[in-house]
Parts: sequence; C-alpha cells; structure tokens
Amino acid sequence: MIITRSPLRISLGGGGTDLPSYYRKFEGFLIAAAIDKYVYVSILRSFSEGILLKYSQIENVRKAEEIKHPIIREALLMQELKTPQIEITTIADIPSGTGLGSSGAFTTGLLRALYAHRRKHILAEDLAEIACHIEIDRLGEPIGKQDQYIAAYGGLTAFTFHRDDSVSSEPIKIPIETIFNLEDSLLLFFTGFSRNAGTILKDQHIRSQQNDSDMLDNLHYIKDLGYRSKEVLERGDLRKFGKLMDEHWQQKRKRSNGMSNAQIDEWYKLAMDNGAIGGKLVGAGGGGFLMFLADDSALLRNTMHRAGLEEVRFRFDYEGTKVLLS
Repeated sequence: MIITRSPLRISLGGGGTDLPSYYRKFEGFLIAAAIDKYVYVSILRSFSEGILLKYSQIENVRKAEEIKHPIIREALLMQELKTPQIEITTIADIPSGTGLGSSGAFTTGLLRALYAHRRKHILAEDLAEIACHIEIDRLGEPIGKQDQYIAAYGGLTAFTFHRDDSVSSEPIKIPIETIFNLEDSLLLFFTGFSRNAGTILKDQHIRSQQNDSDMLDNLHYIKDLGYRSKEVLERGDLRKFGKLMDEHWQQKRKRSNGMSNAQIDEWYKLAMDNGAIGGKLVGAGGGGFLMFLADDSALLRNTMHRAGLEEVRFRFDYEGTKVLLS
C-alpha cells in the first residue's frame, strides 16, 4: 500500500495573480503557507482487474475512461495503465469548498501516490506542474497555480508566475521567532459557507482576458500587496502585516459581488472590533474560512465562539506532499 499526505494552505498575500489570464500578460506574485491540515491518498494493487475508487462516492470501473471523478480520470489516463488493478481511497482533514486549496492538494497527493505505486520519483516542481496541467489544461478549470505549488513545496513560500508559464519559488526568510508568533496570532474560523470557487474565478478569468481595467488595476494592486507583505514578514513586523491583510481584503471585496455577503461582513467587523488587526476570507471568496491576525487572541477567540464560528487551529507544514507509507 502507498499512502501520501498533501497539505492544505493559507494565502498570505498576492492571491489571484496566479491565474494564467493575468500572469501571462503581467507576471504574477504571491506568498502562501502550507498548514498541518491534510488530504490523504492511498493506493494499493487489488486482486481483480479494474479500478475501485473510494472518496465521497464509490466507483468501480473497468478502465480509466469510465471514471466520473475528473481529476482521478485524467491522472490515470496520463499513467497509461494497460490492465489496471488498482484501488484508490482519499480522505481529508477539512472538506472541499472551504478555500484552503483542497483540490490542488488532492491532485498533488494523487500524483505522488501514482508515481510511488510505479516506483518512480518526481521532483516537487514537476509534481506541481503536472497537477496544474491536469486541472488547468486538461480539465479547463479557471483556476490558478497557487494551490498545487504550495502543496508540493510546503513551507512559507513566495512564488513568481512568469509569462512563459514557468514558476519560480523562494522560501520567505522570516526569523524563527516571527514564525512562532505568526502561528500563534493567525486564527482561522469556519463561516459555515462552502462554495465552488469556479464562478468567482471564471469571472476574474474572463474580465482579465478582456483587459477589463477595473479588474486588472485590482490585481496589480493585490500583487503589490504581495510584495509588501513579504517585506514586512521578513522584517518581523506582524502588526503591519495584519494591517496589510485588512487592506488586501478591502481590495479583494471589490473584485466580485460574490466575494462576501452581509453575514461575513458582520463577522468581519465583529472581529475587527474585538482583537483582530486585520483579516480576510481565505481562497477565492464567497465562503470558507475567515482568517485574522490577532492582537488579542483570547478576546478574538471568545468573541467569534460566541458568534457561533468554529476555530480550526493549525501550525505550518514544511514537508509538502510526501509519501507516508510505501
């Protein structure tokens, strides 16, 4: 049996500039952090011919072309298994549709498992790029490259998305004390709203392709916030980083009418009045997790708990997508 583990992520600045519709014209930049919440994929060779899949549904088919799950189907088609005898099971610490990059984490985890199953090694860069190829090129999803790359690499990492589709990565040079303080000060609260990011990202994709000036100006601003966020984190100035998170959220809300709603806005104001320096919705928007940089963590936790929001505590992950058992 092969078991892989792939981390979910939080965005720390510049999110949205990793979509091809933007970076192929202007180059994208963002910083992200992998966290210790994971997607797990197991693969074993079954005794009978065929493919057995166990995720939120169960599929039992004879060949890859018959698989309904699009990512698994495309990944297996790329493996070109002649007579498949394989069972794939996946579970996750946190459900999909919550803004933590679960789809990208799943794809990298699945690919790592398939390569290990065939006794092949694959570098993190290649793992991320093949995952992007499956989701963006083969399946035509209007998404960016952030989730696949941060899942593959792990850590607190800055990515530059070049016009030629290549990607550069660089660990953020944050003092260790700042990392510990950042882990203690960043709080995640589940809004209770799950959503499909595709609608919001498709709108961004189309408007970017059409050179919509409002959208492009917004993304230019967000990219600059990514650079500024990296700078203040490397300086160890968490208070300034929290204020940049708030600035980021105010800009992000302008990108789409579906980015927020009245309830989320109410919770955000409540947090800002009770211990938060800044915050934002993690992911494309519309639901998922609210993340705050807290000045008073105890006050913020108690306030959001009384408002009915569940906190998910986390630490950073530095290993990326890895094989746990082979």
